[in-house]
Formats: sequence, C-alpha cells, structure tokens
Amino acid sequence: MVAKGDMVYASASDAAILEKGECGGAVTALLKYALESGMVDAVLTVKKGYDIYDAKPVLIKDPAELADCAGSLHCGTLLLPKLIKKYLDGAKNEKLAVTLKGCDAKAMYELAKRKQINLDNVIMIGLNCGGSVSPVLARTMIADKFEMDPDSVVKEEIDKGQFIVLDQNGEHKGISIDELEEAGYGRRANCQRCKTKVPRQCDLACGNWGVIGPKAGKATFVEVCSDKGAALLEGATKAGAIETAEPIPKGIEIRGKIENAMFKLADKHRAAQFGALGESEDRLKFIMNETSRCIKCYQCIENCPICYCVECSTKKPHLVTPGQVPPPFMFHLIRFSHISDSCVNCGQCEELCAMDIPNALFMHSLQVEMEKMFGFVPGVNMDLPILALVEEPTERKRLSDTGSDQIYNIF
Repeated sequence: MVAKGDMVYASASDAAILEKGECGGAVTALLKYALESGMVDAVLTVKKGYDIYDAKPVLIKDPAELADCAGSLHCGTLLLPKLIKKYLDGAKNEKLAVTLKGCDAKAMYELAKRKQINLDNVIMIGLNCGGSVSPVLARTMIADKFEMDPDSVVKEEIDKGQFIVLDQNGEHKGISIDELEEAGYGRRANCQRCKTKVPRQCDLACGNWGVIGPKAGKATFVEVCSDKGAALLEGATKAGAIETAEPIPKGIEIRGKIENAMFKLADKHRAAQFGALGESEDRLKFIMNETSRCIKCYQCIENCPICYCVECSTKKPHLVTPGQVPPPFMFHLIRFSHISDSCVNCGQCEELCAMDIPNALFMHSLQVEMEKMFGFVPGVNMDLPILALVEEPTERKRLSDTGSDQIYNIF
C-alpha cells in the first residue's frame, strides 16, 4: 500500500512517453493514467508553443495528446491556477489534474480559501522548481552570454547549477546560474527569492533531485504528500502505467541538501533585494518613484492569483479618479493592502507590467514583513490570511465551512 510520506523512484512504462519525457517521464505517465482511469475529466498542463520561449497552457481530454507535453520549459512563466478560476469555473463541476510549480501550488490554496477553486476536484502534481527565466531575457542571455542564435536553440534545462542549451546542430553549452545572475541574467528575481522548491502542499511532489545510481536521469523522485496522491501513485503502479523502485538513502540525503542549499541562496537574494529598497521613509519614496511610471493597464491586477473581486476597489471613483494616468499612489496602496498578507511571490504582476515596475518585489517584501509579525505563511495550507479576521460593515461573507465566527472580507 502506498501512503502519505512514501518516496519512490518512478518511470513510465509507455515507450512513447519514455522517449519524449525527462527523468523517465513519470509525471506524464501519472497524468495519462489519471485521465484514462477516470480519476479526472481533463488535464491542465503546459506544452511548447512556437518555440522553447513560448509556454502554452493546454487542456487535454485525449490521453494520446499528453506525450506532446513531456519535458521541461524553464522559460515558461505561466501561472495556471488563475486560468482554472477564470476559464474552468474553478473546477467546481469538472475533475482536473494539473501540474504546478511552487508558486502555482501556493496560488491554488489562496484561491481555494477565497472560494474560487474547489480543491476536492483537483489532483495537484507538484514539480520541484529551481526557478524560471523570463522568455525575453532568455533570448538576450543566449545571444550575449552563450553566443548562440536564440532561434537555433531547440532545448534548454537547468541541471547541477547550470543553465544548459542544445541547438539544432546538437551543440550543448552550459553556464553557471550564479555567473548568469551576477551578469543580470538567469532566473527571474522572484524565483531567486522563492523558498518553495519542493511543493509538498500538492498531492505528489516530483523532480530529479535525489535520483542517483543506475536510475539517474532515467527516473523521477516522487514524494507522496496526501492520500489523494497515494491513491494516484498506487493505481498507476498496479495498472502498469509506471514502474517504481525504492530510493537510494544517499539520494534522499542529497535531495535534502539541494533543497537546503536553495533555501540559503533564497535568503541571500532576499537580503540583497529587500535591502536595496531602503528603510522606512526611503523605502516609501523609492516605491512611490517606481510606481509613478504606472499607465494603469491593470495587468498586475488581472493576473494576480489573489485579486478576484467582481468590483475592484481601484476602479471605484470615490477612491481613485477614473482615467487618471499615472494614477495617484492610493491606487497602489489599495492593492498593497489587499494582497500584502497573501502574496505568493509568483511574479506575474512584475512579469506582465508594461512599465517594468518591480511590483512583485514590493508585494513580497510586505508579505515577508507581515509573516514575521503574525506568523502567517500564504499558500501552504487552508489557514485563513490575516485580513480574513478584519470585519467590514458591508459586503462581508461568513465562512460557514470553518465552523467558526471568522469573517472573510469581500473587498
């Protein structure tokens, strides 16, 4: 019997998945089994679009199509939970399996707390994540640092601390992530700060860290994080969709060391990035100056997994003058106050900002400070955020399923 807490090396049995997949193709095989067995009605995942810089979200109902989604896309910076909320009715009436990196997983929980996603209908396959690279910056990085034509690159990966590319002529080239980031390239700034490397709030956490010995490069390290994940892994194994083996103890130790090393690196980046904001009045002036470039395109709000209100407060005329560009600083203060306790550091507000305002840096720095003060960590479980305990006189909703008298704001 598979149980929560179990760890295995897993690989696909299907030859087509083995050929296209990375690390034994276990994730693709698990998704295929979930779909074929009727555990889910559809799979939401990501596949390569026009090129390796184009990550394309896909909803798949035909198991045969899943092999085309195998492999990694480190230049894909999508956040899938908001798509579930916006286009799939929050999985209220359809069972889904979805692949999630750390920030995706955190966003799933924050949206679930806000009644925007039904987690009972979702199987979450977590993917270990060392970080992603902005597609635009990736092209520049490959041209400048790798001295290769970005359009000639057919595959990329991050392995053993290097960003590695393969061109259409079969030429491999790898450069240390540290070297790239010192030169202003490499992972997105929010990924550098991230400390959710193994997303254990998912049903399964999957990756290549800790796979050593004969299985190295040929299997996925799978950690079972819930009863739902245990049922999926056990069913896929019994059906012959995947093959499993006990992990090598030294591999488990190595996996832990990699994760801890990334925690320390994230702390280093947090200290540097948050420190650059300054303190007190200097920090406020810095944020006011940076946000003064805002053209009020609303991309930060449209793509944030925490923003979900039907009527946004930043559009209310008594708070913010309609049509005023740049908007008054109150526009940003309203957003900060609504999101600051629950920011999952996904970076969407910064990635999609037309004016390159470091919104995610501001939001994450506020979240970290509030975490220090109140102890609330967003996106790791169904605990309510701090602002859930603040009562407003109107437009409020009682969380009936908590069995308590806590009030959750509808901002």
